[in-house]
Amino acid sequence: MRAGGVLMLLLTLAVPAGAQKPFYESQHLFPPERWHNHGSCIVELPNGDLLVCWYNGSGERTADDVKVEGMRKRKGTTKWSERFLMADTIGFPDCNPCMFVDPQGRLWLMWVAIIANQWHTALLRYQISDNPRGTGAPRWTHSDILILKPGEEFAEMVAKQCDEDEKRIDQILPPERRQEGLAYLAERRKNAADKYFRRMGWMTRVHPFVLNNKRIIVPLYSDGFDFSIMAISDDGGRTWQASRPLISFGGVQPSLVQKRDGTLVAYMRDNGPPPQRVMRSESRDGGMTWSPVVDDDIPNPGSGLEVIRLQSGRWAMVCNDTEQGRHRLAVLLSDDEGRTWKWKRYLENDPPGAGSYSYPSIIQAKDGTLHVTYSWSQPGKGSCIKYAHFNEQWVLQGD
Repeated sequence: MRAGGVLMLLLTLAVPAGAQKPFYESQHLFPPERWHNHGSCIVELPNGDLLVCWYNGSGERTADDVKVEGMRKRKGTTKWSERFLMADTIGFPDCNPCMFVDPQGRLWLMWVAIIANQWHTALLRYQISDNPRGTGAPRWTHSDILILKPGEEFAEMVAKQCDEDEKRIDQILPPERRQEGLAYLAERRKNAADKYFRRMGWMTRVHPFVLNNKRIIVPLYSDGFDFSIMAISDDGGRTWQASRPLISFGGVQPSLVQKRDGTLVAYMRDNGPPPQRVMRSESRDGGMTWSPVVDDDIPNPGSGLEVIRLQSGRWAMVCNDTEQGRHRLAVLLSDDEGRTWKWKRYLENDPPGAGSYSYPSIIQAKDGTLHVTYSWSQPGKGSCIKYAHFNEQWVLQGD
């Protein structure tokens, strides 16, 4: 490790977070290439290493060569490792990986294998490493599949919401899309009553959430239903139960953050009709039931986002703050638990069509600094995963 890198690390650890000078650094984890690289997730391991995963291949759900790759940055070093294989269901696309470290210090990798080249045929898989230290890929000590069993209550809730949405369809969609909307609701009602359909197709995107150092909540969504649900375990992942669904028109890929009073807030990508806004719901019972999904004020072009609570008490969100296009990627800060977002700084800010920067993953390391990875692509250059490292003061400084 270079002397300058050691000095920067020591200064970061020695100076209180609020007194640190703004800093920002970034790099492509590997050169842009013609292969599709997307859906990254970053974690800090118990020993201080950073680990990143993403999916790579010739496409997404329709490409049977897609696999999950990873890279590691050892604590105290300045360079990332070479790429290595994290997971590969041979002959099937492996997509949307996410990771987290549970209260026992175990690393979990979760992802979906797409069984029939359609998102609604996703099978949720996971691997656990009891000791993820070392070099290269973690040594996996356990693997399994996670299948939720939403029951008849799920079907009843969906049917009831379909009844309400049919009555107000003209308020949701323009007149020329009325019949399309009614057909969509009829299909949703039918699928919710189908026991097999409602158990399959639930997909990961962002970090799972550990509540009160015990309950594991895995935010999930379905492209078959166009809404979200939570997988919940109170026994370290041995058994799982489904939350009540967060029914909406296109509120998917939820990211969770907790208020000081214990309320959980889910922020979601908007795949629904205008206005294109980040969608929001709250839970006051540990993620089992959720308030009606509503639009927030933050623009969203139908792209993934992630939100976390910082050591300072502020919330940080990384998102595409546009109604159309992924050419801007912003870090937002809130000091009032999401009521307003007073600070913004761009990780990427290009004209429309100049590039696509999306699917961010954000963590705050033990030293208080922020780490973000995201999908990076530009016309004629290819795609890769980009990594940014900065502190809260850099965002507060603004552009």
